[in-house]
Amino acid sequence: MTLSKRRYVSAFPIAWVYIGLGNKDRAFEWLEKAYEERAARLVYLKVERGFDPLRSDKRFDDLLRRIKFPS
Repeated sequence: MTLSKRRYVSAFPIAWVYIGLGNKDRAFEWLEKAYEERAARLVYLKVERGFDPLRSDKRFDDLLRRIKFPS
């Protein structure tokens, strides 16, 4: 977070960290920020296995719908 005080840091990799830590709520919070900033890497949500821990959560399907991905 210190780096973000000096320059732009995308929300997407921060969400990735929270997924790795098993903190789904914080991961979704940062994925929402990534969605708001239109992070290009969100295109990998549907296929990246690293998102598997979130797939059973209805917030994941909601995010896919808003990105216009079929669930």
